[in-house]
Amino acid sequence: MANLTIALGQINTLVGDIPGNTQRVLEAARRAYTQNCADAILFPELTLTGYPPEDLLLRPSLQLRIERALQALAAAQLPITLIVGYPKATEAGVFNMAGVIESGHLIAEYAKQHLPNYQVFDEMRYFVAGDRPCVFELKGTKAALTICEDIWQEQPMLQAREAGAEIMLNLNASPFHQGKSGEREALLAERARQGQMPIVYTNLVGGQDELVFDGASMVVDKNGQLCLRSKAFTESLDTCEITRNSDGLVIKPQQPLTPAMERLDVVYQALVLGLRDYVEKNRFRGVVLGLSGGIDSALTLAIAVDALGADRVEAVMMPFRYTSDMSKDDAADEAERLGVRYQSISIEPMYDSFMEALAPEFAGMSADTTEENLQARCRGVLLMAISNKKGFLVLTTGNKSELAVGYSTLYGDMAGGFDVLKDVPKTQVFALARHRNSLSSVIPDNVLTRPPSAELAPDQKDEDSLPAYDVLDEILALYVERDYSADQIVAQGFNEDDVRQVIRLVDLNEYKRRQSPIGPRVTARGFGRDRRYPITSGWRPGE
Repeated sequence: MANLTIALGQINTLVGDIPGNTQRVLEAARRAYTQNCADAILFPELTLTGYPPEDLLLRPSLQLRIERALQALAAAQLPITLIVGYPKATEAGVFNMAGVIESGHLIAEYAKQHLPNYQVFDEMRYFVAGDRPCVFELKGTKAALTICEDIWQEQPMLQAREAGAEIMLNLNASPFHQGKSGEREALLAERARQGQMPIVYTNLVGGQDELVFDGASMVVDKNGQLCLRSKAFTESLDTCEITRNSDGLVIKPQQPLTPAMERLDVVYQALVLGLRDYVEKNRFRGVVLGLSGGIDSALTLAIAVDALGADRVEAVMMPFRYTSDMSKDDAADEAERLGVRYQSISIEPMYDSFMEALAPEFAGMSADTTEENLQARCRGVLLMAISNKKGFLVLTTGNKSELAVGYSTLYGDMAGGFDVLKDVPKTQVFALARHRNSLSSVIPDNVLTRPPSAELAPDQKDEDSLPAYDVLDEILALYVERDYSADQIVAQGFNEDDVRQVIRLVDLNEYKRRQSPIGPRVTARGFGRDRRYPITSGWRPGE
């Protein structure tokens, strides 16, 4: 065989923008051919629709648009083989398909066999499964196609090997969570050794609502050795050359192996990409957030500036009588360090007006959390007004720990359109803030060292009513992400009163989470697509 060069088309698609995605494919293919002399280019799963298209797959006009896109790709007559993903409607149902376009013709198609229906995936709602391999000739090499979940199963690889395949091409839309890259590398190594063939694995990159796709496309040889890893969280067109010797196919990457990212940097970049794409793809002019002088808003502001640039970020301090001078100073300091537009608007006058209007209703009643919530709701009104007037997205700043136990106010600090830290536990918020400061000092030291407080009452601290965050986060990880019962968590050595308090709060506050903004998913199980509990429930999670 002649040497075969394959490009990994790690592109950022927009769900539903079939004409735009088609153009992205053509542009990437042209670059791969002209710049890298690639013979073929492998794109992500459901390239033409973007992933996940959800109920767009139920639209009657979808197939017509897909057919037009495939015709456009064929009509371009590019001197490079295109391998793209798309849905295909047939009398038997809709298939999650991969197609090979060569010399203006669709020469092969493969239907995904294993349809994931767990965590964030819901493919059985839309697709029917394929049942056979697809092996085609690519410049003298017999190549097989699989799609995403297929590579996690043994059967498609064995099918392909029995059908004579020499190399596996795998299209992916594999969402990010912490530790996922290592899982993929181990899996591809195992599967390559099983099939005794190299695997070219192209993954989608970009943010789509709460999902973040990290790219990090890979190539492994038949022994499972990692030969190529594309840079994570950015579009790329890496290539590898494939030759043959007496032992079979040999992989020759045309660029150095990209080193694996450090753990905190991976999470930070996922948050940056998730925010950037949500803002850009939904065409917001910029973002605005309440800057309290606390750790959560400080980290959110840093992420926003890294995602969008300082000129598209506005921070607003909204002090009240309980807001400390330290909080005011720290907020102003961080805004100055990051170079964002900053202003301070006191909520005292509007709070007093609300209390005066409510005085007849509250007569004879003592103060409680109602007055605290009213402060947060005054702030929410201000931020939403700025959002409406300027076309800015309001960023809420609550973290996963607070959202889990309901330590937030509906229509107050929960008012907004996107919560960058929604899936980030409080302890990791501190770790990420320190990580960001290691790059450049943008978060004041006071913010990192003072006890967390909502400052809704005199001398208030979060741990007055919650277990210490290091304890709270461990309990939450076991209950929310691993489905441990109360008894199982206590058996791990946690105080029983703490465990039952935390679980009660998690269950009680499901109604709040249903009304919270979306945010990027970075753990194996976030509050969103992959955790669906009833609001009204008599379940008691003791055993």
